[in-house]
Amino acid sequence: MTTTETAGTAGARAAPAWRGGFGRLWTAAVVSRFGDSLRTAALPLLAASLTDDPLLIASVTACGFLPWLLFGLLGGAVADRVDQRRAMWAVDLLRGALMAGFAAAVALGHASLPLLLAVTFALTTLQTLFDNAATALLPALVPAGTLAGANARLMTGQQLAGGLLAAPLVPLLLLAGPAVPYAADAATYVLAALLIASLRVPAPARPPRPAGSTLRAETAEGIAALRADRDLRGLCVATTLCNIGVGVLIATLVVHVTDGLGAGEAGYAASVTAYAAGAVAGGFAARRLARRTGRIRAILLAGAAQTGCLVLLGAVPTLAVTIAALAVFGLLGTVWNVHQTTLMQERAPEGMLGRVAAAFRTLAVAGTPLGAVLGGAVAAGAGPHAPAFLAAALFALAVASLRPLIN
Repeated sequence: MTTTETAGTAGARAAPAWRGGFGRLWTAAVVSRFGDSLRTAALPLLAASLTDDPLLIASVTACGFLPWLLFGLLGGAVADRVDQRRAMWAVDLLRGALMAGFAAAVALGHASLPLLLAVTFALTTLQTLFDNAATALLPALVPAGTLAGANARLMTGQQLAGGLLAAPLVPLLLLAGPAVPYAADAATYVLAALLIASLRVPAPARPPRPAGSTLRAETAEGIAALRADRDLRGLCVATTLCNIGVGVLIATLVVHVTDGLGAGEAGYAASVTAYAAGAVAGGFAARRLARRTGRIRAILLAGAAQTGCLVLLGAVPTLAVTIAALAVFGLLGTVWNVHQTTLMQERAPEGMLGRVAAAFRTLAVAGTPLGAVLGGAVAAGAGPHAPAFLAAALFALAVASLRPLIN
């Protein structure tokens, strides 16, 4: 058993206390995810009302990935330089102001596609700093042995708020007015900012930076630290392969369900809901699995089982199998994400967690749009069920790349 697995098994035994700041951070994260999900569910509908060009509509989603590729590494370097708590509440206040202005524009009938693209790009750019700072802040709020439990509770709450509660509310909110989902999102940002600002966390103690140190040089240090850690490097490669597979699945799932299965919009909604429900359940399963196997093995087992779900999805094209496979796939995805994040927090060098997380995320996020393009091409050339097999092959490669880490 590797050192990582020994530490991971011990760390899987404890759950964090809600007091001491974690409860407020959890509430802020869940409230913010709820608002984000309202916005992301409503934006494509607004885009479709402004244009019937599929490429232009898809470009709104693409703007949610592009800033990670352009600024993700920079966001990590900044997160390691500043007080993460202050950076997070300041970013949320700014995002709240942006969304309030956008809601006002929609309410007054001034929405346009360029405005949608600009707002989406700006929000995701700010998110690169927020997410990296949040990853670096969590270890200061909970004991080291409870990191896995803390990550599991955070992800479970976010999946519950975003995947199961927010999306069904969007049609009701839109009945009250086209700007209501965006105004609600603005309010959640402000509430999250107030909760984070109330945390009493001492400013991180960092050694003085060398004279002449630049953000570029510090970013390179984060990349070098990721490359130097065998487990994190291997996990980053595996996660990138999986994200390509996830991109394949996300881009073609609606075609698989509505055209391939003939299940229509109701079938697609049931499939997406099953995935979200499984992801919530995964938060409860993550620590239990790692307690028995260690963190790396838990990730490997989750990836292997997800591969089977994808094969089943393509080989048995029925709605019942699709719903069941996606529920299990979502559960195992949360298991993977919980222990991936925890390993980063445990193994990143002191004072470099923001940069290591940024390097990891930037490469991993790049896989999703690449997978979406591949999935669309495969679906067009080989039929609506073929992308599931491509996704399964990518997950199998990811699992194979992890296998040396447990020797």
